[in-house]
Amino acid sequence: MNDPGLDEQISNDAKDVEKQHDEQDAAAEEEQAFLEPSRWWLASTAFPLIAGTFGPMASAFSICALVVHWRVYIPPGAAEQNGIELPDPQWLIGINGAQLTIALISNLFLLMNMAKRVRFSIAQPITIIGWYASSFALIGLCACAAGPLVIEPRESHAFTQAYYYAIFAAGLYFIVATLMLVTVWGAYKGHYDKEFQLTMSQRTLMLQTISFLVYLLAGAAVYSHIEGWKYLDAVYWADFTLLTVGIGDYAPLTHLGRGLLFPFAIGGIIILGLVIGSIRSLVLERGKVKLGARMVEKERRRLIAKMHKKNKEAILQPIHEHDGLATCSSSRTPEDYPEDMTERERREQEFLLMRKIHEDAHTKRRWTSLVISGTTWMVLWLAGAAIFQAAEYGQNWTYFLSLYFSYTSLLTIGYGDVYPQSNSGKPFFVFWSLLAVPSLTILISNMGDTVVKGIRDLTLWIGNFTVLPGEQGVKTAWKSSAASISHSHLFGPAKDVKETPPGILGEDKTKYPGDEGDQTRKNDPESAAQRVAADNAQQEGSRAKDAGRPGRELPKERNHYNYVLIKEIQSVTKDLNSSPPRKYTFDEWAWYLKLIGEHEGSAETHRRPCRKPNAQEDEMSGVIGGGGGDDEKVKWSWVGTRSPLMGNTEESEWILERLTTTLARQLDFIWKEELEQNGETEDVDATTSESSGTIDHNPVGQHDGTN
Repeated sequence: MNDPGLDEQISNDAKDVEKQHDEQDAAAEEEQAFLEPSRWWLASTAFPLIAGTFGPMASAFSICALVVHWRVYIPPGAAEQNGIELPDPQWLIGINGAQLTIALISNLFLLMNMAKRVRFSIAQPITIIGWYASSFALIGLCACAAGPLVIEPRESHAFTQAYYYAIFAAGLYFIVATLMLVTVWGAYKGHYDKEFQLTMSQRTLMLQTISFLVYLLAGAAVYSHIEGWKYLDAVYWADFTLLTVGIGDYAPLTHLGRGLLFPFAIGGIIILGLVIGSIRSLVLERGKVKLGARMVEKERRRLIAKMHKKNKEAILQPIHEHDGLATCSSSRTPEDYPEDMTERERREQEFLLMRKIHEDAHTKRRWTSLVISGTTWMVLWLAGAAIFQAAEYGQNWTYFLSLYFSYTSLLTIGYGDVYPQSNSGKPFFVFWSLLAVPSLTILISNMGDTVVKGIRDLTLWIGNFTVLPGEQGVKTAWKSSAASISHSHLFGPAKDVKETPPGILGEDKTKYPGDEGDQTRKNDPESAAQRVAADNAQQEGSRAKDAGRPGRELPKERNHYNYVLIKEIQSVTKDLNSSPPRKYTFDEWAWYLKLIGEHEGSAETHRRPCRKPNAQEDEMSGVIGGGGGDDEKVKWSWVGTRSPLMGNTEESEWILERLTTTLARQLDFIWKEELEQNGETEDVDATTSESSGTIDHNPVGQHDGTN
């Protein structure tokens, strides 16, 4: 066809179809994101961030290993920290300087790759090879210093702090290079893109770490000159100062040093706060999302397997289900449905099962995070104490004394009654404290969702029976608690316990309009706020109940239907920033699904959930509420892998996206209809050729106007 007008129209329609398929593919990928193994998230996101954090730290330790000689002579009666430095061979200094240069180039290319200034295929080989080269070079130098270059008698010679910094740097280079090697291997195997999928805050983590380490080393250089300290002793002082440990064995004594401490300390603490905030974002936010999604999936599979084993799968089997592609074979025959149960009632029970899965998975995720962070903190405490005991052999530290020092340092108490003095103890304290203090921050954050929350709830519960009785009264509080503990065997469900007036036993005290107590209650801001909150909750509950009632029908007129869509979009938009995120009731979900073409009372698009996704299911096209015809209908279950409650998308976001997509299709239909009426096109899609001004609400949200 060579008609220019039709060519343009056909081209636009083709782009619309292509765009629609791209959106459906993206939505389907988002719905199935929780099925991806967590290890690939670690390789694609966590490993580069760890490398970006510890790579600069290794380079900082390399600088410390270069600026000071590695060996000292210990005069009779003196300690090793007061020994006389011995010059190193020139070839050792040259190799040490070369490996530092290579390591800095490797860090630069990783930073440029994260900033998307250098391609992945160019930056990663340079980074990995450079870090491995630096690691092996330092390992060789340390081996030579401890072997062929050792000076006899050994009792009167020792290594300086620089030697131990070189050991730490070599280990860190090797670890981060290996992590990046795993990342590159996963990318070339096709498990994720060859570009870092990092947020802006995560990309800046490496830059923040570099800033903090440069600030620490530069501050140490300034104070070593002002106070006359050795440079690596000044690094040790700057470390426990900026980490707010404050051991106290080193302190500025000059007026200039004390005056500079004001800006130096506050500036370093601010930079450290940025670094810890970025690490916390990685571990507690991104890690929480991935860990939570995987736990929901495991809990879902466990529940389905449990119901299958106990032959209680009837609630998962759609009533009057039609056999088709999206079904799972089962070796068991489910028990009969409860008498007079409708498909909508069955779906509601299925919905509540999914809610229970989320609650159980959320609880497990919180406690798992606490156990992981707590274990990490305990390992740092106990293992760190053992290393401090070995390093401070000259002070004859016992393991208990090492535990005491490690504990007070971890909690940033820093009494200063015991502190490391050896050339090995001080570098290890710097390395250990840079790991331990951020880990404590993460542990405290995880405790806020578990232990601290439990203590707070227990305090409020005790207060309801003693000095802070709530508006329900002590008697009602006892009944509600008993109902919750006994799983509704006593006094029925907790929500059904009737409210009684406040008082020790909830006794009835009649209030008259002119009563002083009644007037005080009305003027009480807390009571007023509680009444407003209760009214809002009641209105919300009434709206939810009215929204999804089975008898409520969609408007037949297209304009009226579009108006309803717009009003519901406005309503859901208000829930986007809710904290905590809004959880909709089944009735609300039923109404929103009906708006996009999914009817909870019909089993046409319902199915029994599979325990594990199979290849047949993965080949199904389309997403819930996003199809374009009968061949794109998606059969799904509330406890299946395609459930709207699965994945990482908040409920309000999921609903809003589907509502706006449905509204866009309606407006697109109107636009095509107007073009046809104006004679601007000769051929329109078959679905729009029969227009009657009314709509037929088919599944998958296709309101095409066909009767």
